[in-house]
Amino acid sequence: MRILGAVGLSLTAVVSLPAAAQLPNTILYGVAYYDEYTPVDRVDEDARMMRAAGITVVRIAESTWGTLERQPGVFDFSHVDRMLAAMHRQGIKVIVGTPTYAVPTWLARTHPNVLVVTPQGRAEYGRRQNMDITDPDYRAASERVIVALIDHVKDHPAVIGYQLDNETKAYNTSGPNVQTAFVASMKTKWPSLDAMNKAYGLDYWSNRINRWEDFPSVNGSINASLSNAFATFQRSLVTDFLTWQAKLVRAHAKPGQFLTQNFDLGWRGHSFGIQPEVDHWKSARPLDIAGIDIYHPSQDKLTGAEIAFGGDVTRSMRNGQNYLVLETEAQGFAHWTPYPGQLRLQAFSHLASGAQMVEYWHWATTANAIETYWRGLLSQDYKPNAVYAEASTVGADLKRIGPKLAGMSKRNRVAIYVSNIALSAFDSFKPDGGVDYNQVLRPFYDALYRMNVEVDILSPDSTAKLDDYKLIVVPALYAASDAEIGRLNDFAKRGGHLLYTFKSGFSDENTKVRYATQPGAIAEAAGVTYQQFTIPEGVTLDGDPFGVGETDNTARWWMEMLTPTTAKVVARYKHPSWPASAAMTRNDWGKGEVSYIGFMPSDALVERIVAAEVERAGVQPTLPGVRFPLIVKGGTLKNGHRVHYVFNYSASPQHLSFTRGGTELLKTRKVAAGAPLSLIPWDVAIVEEDGR
Repeated sequence: MRILGAVGLSLTAVVSLPAAAQLPNTILYGVAYYDEYTPVDRVDEDARMMRAAGITVVRIAESTWGTLERQPGVFDFSHVDRMLAAMHRQGIKVIVGTPTYAVPTWLARTHPNVLVVTPQGRAEYGRRQNMDITDPDYRAASERVIVALIDHVKDHPAVIGYQLDNETKAYNTSGPNVQTAFVASMKTKWPSLDAMNKAYGLDYWSNRINRWEDFPSVNGSINASLSNAFATFQRSLVTDFLTWQAKLVRAHAKPGQFLTQNFDLGWRGHSFGIQPEVDHWKSARPLDIAGIDIYHPSQDKLTGAEIAFGGDVTRSMRNGQNYLVLETEAQGFAHWTPYPGQLRLQAFSHLASGAQMVEYWHWATTANAIETYWRGLLSQDYKPNAVYAEASTVGADLKRIGPKLAGMSKRNRVAIYVSNIALSAFDSFKPDGGVDYNQVLRPFYDALYRMNVEVDILSPDSTAKLDDYKLIVVPALYAASDAEIGRLNDFAKRGGHLLYTFKSGFSDENTKVRYATQPGAIAEAAGVTYQQFTIPEGVTLDGDPFGVGETDNTARWWMEMLTPTTAKVVARYKHPSWPASAAMTRNDWGKGEVSYIGFMPSDALVERIVAAEVERAGVQPTLPGVRFPLIVKGGTLKNGHRVHYVFNYSASPQHLSFTRGGTELLKTRKVAAGAPLSLIPWDVAIVEEDGR
């Protein structure tokens, strides 16, 4: 135990990444572990059980600030020391989390201002992530505990890296201090109040701001432009906070130790879509390697789509860099208890998207508090069980082939373009009873997933080159600048294929509806316009042009009555009042092609539409004709060989064959070209092709 004085709050600055920060040259397999939570003293026994199961890394400390710092400046690192010593004896590496996402009681008592103020008022103490990440007292206390912790552990040989905070967001912070900071940012962005009023349409209902002193709290705003500018500002607070932490940790860490963060995704009972509260592409910049938390349906609902989507997002945050899965389920909720074989299937599914680590939350189930029924690898008795036994088979496989699988690279030819600004704008005007942006996005992603077309996820802040892709799918780009849309249109003009969906191009980057024939800046490239739209009731496509059958040949949620200018009609609506309106069009644009879907198709229709666009773009799945429940993903290993992960996401045996021969790595057997490869229910195979 030691006592430190207060450390002053440092300022955020641009962080340069050290080239020396790197991971071990293998796949890491791990768990989060909390000696503080265990019902008895068993850290050495847990470490021995981990080693026996092939666990090679643990994450510690990120949620135990109140244990590390019992009173201001009074530190007790005994639990940390015990975990480091026990893991090191078993050859297990450690990632240390900064404990800033769950504030201690003394901080809330001495500085109640650290508790976040939202539109609903100041938060009560109790839940985690109840703080204002901009508050100076919170920052000062955070700096003190971070510096003390990093200085204490950095020289320990087990420590390989640090996790900054935990699933960081702004937590809807919107108190007077944040409102003041927002106004300051608006002054920088809009030196002229007249320009801001015009850009945001603030003359409506006398919302006009004539003096900066009159700028009201945004909490009561009915103006989507202003509200979404504030949402963008809130996302910037997350980037600022993580950049500040990265600079602080890097200043105290040992060279070679990496920095990561466990981002999470949008949530619909499980990880689902783009995170509305964080700009992942910006917030990942100060890190050495991006991390993600992915939780997904299991049992009969396990499809692997959530695993793949979360992985593709995280890999794309840093333009194709491999990433870490810092949290995923072992048992989790009662309805997630995996069937035999599913834990293996899930683990290798993460690796197939480019993960360099799979880590469970967490080792064993807590006996107290809100997550009592969120189970870890072990249950409350901390004894070996069926899930632990299956995890041990994964650990044994990774010990043998992890070095070969590490560092796999991908070169995908299809991308999906997403935007936080478009998400906020779309969700300000949700169609058909609350359908949100992610509900539009995911069916298009899932269709590509089911047909085994791998994708990257692009955003306005991506550094990837558009011309690296043959097809870019753009769902619901409701708000975007002319320049942003121009970059996409120019991709098509140079020879690419571009697929826009409904409600794209409707408003500019300030969520101000374009004073133009819709779809605004997309209209010329897509060769189509519209003036009317509605919520479809009993609307189908004339003649079932995609052959999906009567039940699925439907428009849902939204429909625009399209009028082609230069485009060809791909499908028309079937409705007595709108018999001539086009539903989908396709237009030659320069050397390429732009398609536009004016409605939300059924899932079956989405798949047929996307399949046609993939074919027109000249993209071939790895194994043509193979589709869900057989999923094939892969890339290129460090030795130059192609590798294919093959998954059976079903309770029935599945069979397929490869055109090229290779070696199935899990069972160490040769696979002849054209020979059948059989998978039992919930099975996985990994085939390394012969030759480069």
